[in-house]
Amino acid sequence: MTEPVTAETVAGTRERAPRRVGLIGWGAIGRVVGLAVAEGRVPGAELACVVENRDLGTGTPAPQLALEDALERCDLLVEAAGQGVVREWGERILRSGTDLLIASTGALTDDALARTLRETGPGRVYFTGGAVGGLDLLQAVTALGPLTEVRLTTTKLPSTLEQPWMDEELLHRMRTATGPVEVMSGTARDVPVRFPRSTNVAASVALAVGDPDLVRVSVVADPDATHTRHAVEASGAHGAYRFEVRHLPDAANPATSQVVPYAVLRSLGALAGRTGQIL
Repeated sequence: MTEPVTAETVAGTRERAPRRVGLIGWGAIGRVVGLAVAEGRVPGAELACVVENRDLGTGTPAPQLALEDALERCDLLVEAAGQGVVREWGERILRSGTDLLIASTGALTDDALARTLRETGPGRVYFTGGAVGGLDLLQAVTALGPLTEVRLTTTKLPSTLEQPWMDEELLHRMRTATGPVEVMSGTARDVPVRFPRSTNVAASVALAVGDPDLVRVSVVADPDATHTRHAVEASGAHGAYRFEVRHLPDAANPATSQVVPYAVLRSLGALAGRTGQIL
């Protein structure tokens, strides 16, 4: 006989144990995320540990643990440490049964890695949109039919875009520029590899539309870029879309925007069961 549904049983189904969160990375993104979770500002989540991927020093608000120990303690790990961590640890984390929230989406321009992470379990993989908006709409639009053109223009301070592969001529143009200088153009598959700390937005747009080769990316260095700018333009048979955001760079790490850790916290809140969110 089926038991009657009562207010008490409905309330009980809504109660869940808090997500035991482990944080990988204690830099400009990780500190903001870790402190917010430790202070109870993400309902339904508690900070169980900070994973030792390098020398973190002292002062973390939760124990520093090796990855193996973190996998035993946590049911969700938040990556805020760079693309290398996603490549090295992503599959291992998911095979353990622990969920993984990825901030460094640039690693997912590697088709084989992206496919592996999506297919590996029993842990589940999630991605945060970071410094760009409109990704939910682009995903919805793509379900109507393929987009025919997607363009992203990212503009940052020249110093945040310098890379070891750049030749002296390009570095000189960037360092002496009095206006915008295009540093690189290519697809969302090519660009994040060349700028591993500065162009996760390109990979996030590619994830939203499902095709990194469709997304044409222009990376621009501008000495007057007091704000980091991302402009996305997309079009197809069913419509045309444009999103532009301007963010203050993070003071401690100008290669990333101040908003990024808060985008991670929003994603974490959704995974922890926070109600009232736009999904």
